[in-house]
Amino acid sequence: MRHVIALDVGGTGMKAALIGTDGELLHQARRPTGRERGPEAVVAGIVDFAAELRAWGAGRLGEPAAAAGVAVPGIVDEGRGVAVYSANLGWRDVPLRALLTERLDAPVAVGHDVRTGGLAEGRVGAGRGADRFLFVALGTGIAGAIGLDGRVEAGAHGFAGEIGHVVVRPSGLPCPCGQRGCLERYASATAVGEAWAAACGDPDADAADCAGAVEAGDVRARRVWREAVDALADGLVTALTLLDPRTLIVGGGLAEAGETLFAPLREAVRRRVTFQKVPSLVPAALGDTAGCLGAGLLARDLLAAGPPDCGPSSPAAPSAAAPAAPTDPSEVTA
Repeated sequence: MRHVIALDVGGTGMKAALIGTDGELLHQARRPTGRERGPEAVVAGIVDFAAELRAWGAGRLGEPAAAAGVAVPGIVDEGRGVAVYSANLGWRDVPLRALLTERLDAPVAVGHDVRTGGLAEGRVGAGRGADRFLFVALGTGIAGAIGLDGRVEAGAHGFAGEIGHVVVRPSGLPCPCGQRGCLERYASATAVGEAWAAACGDPDADAADCAGAVEAGDVRARRVWREAVDALADGLVTALTLLDPRTLIVGGGLAEAGETLFAPLREAVRRRVTFQKVPSLVPAALGDTAGCLGAGLLARDLLAAGPPDCGPSSPAAPSAAAPAAPTDPSEVTA
């Protein structure tokens, strides 16, 4: 059966699937990313995992995958297929597409994790049918994806959609990016968790605890939540003024609060707009499967468009370990 490999690489775990060219889900697997073993081991693990998926497909489905898509965190040069930088995984300038193409003997697409998740939300999730959408993920940080006519814009240098580093509070809290007052320092799940831990005196409290306290009527939690919602609304109105999306999709861990987040956020956005058209503001629909589904869409797009130039175009990658004997990936858990 003709199919593609879809692989979503996270800071702690990897999610993978074999997907039919008609979109049918044929197989799923997970395994740890293994970042504690260092960047070389992470790269080797990605390549070996993909090779195991290829072997599984060849054995169980009658032929190896026709293409592969992989989503990775950090800064990604999607045109060259290079993972430029990831603080979480400790790598720089990894020619991931070239490494995987050589191992899989098939065309490979490499994408940014949030943009790839946004691609899936736009095509088959909450933004399905929208010609222009903005996907914003509220997690450890905040990042976004700009959707135009069924594709996601990477930008000239691979930074398109980095709404988390829009300054919403000038001279505010310092951000690791070097600026002060960035949106993700106020409205990410991490920021909300830190603010609530300080307010309630429990160092282990997180954003989910804050949302629960808001629902219970805690005055301190409501103040923390309101400050985060206000900052988020400021950032979103800046984005919709520039991009004029038809649909605004919000996902990530903070969005799991449901209407505790969305009801005040819609109202805060509505209060801020003047001449702008308020887009439909909806929760993401695909959850933590979005990155993997998006990677599959990247691979299927390759089959439609033809393979990219996979020649060497970057500094050498960390060396990969020797190929592991193929195993059944379904037996490996994250």
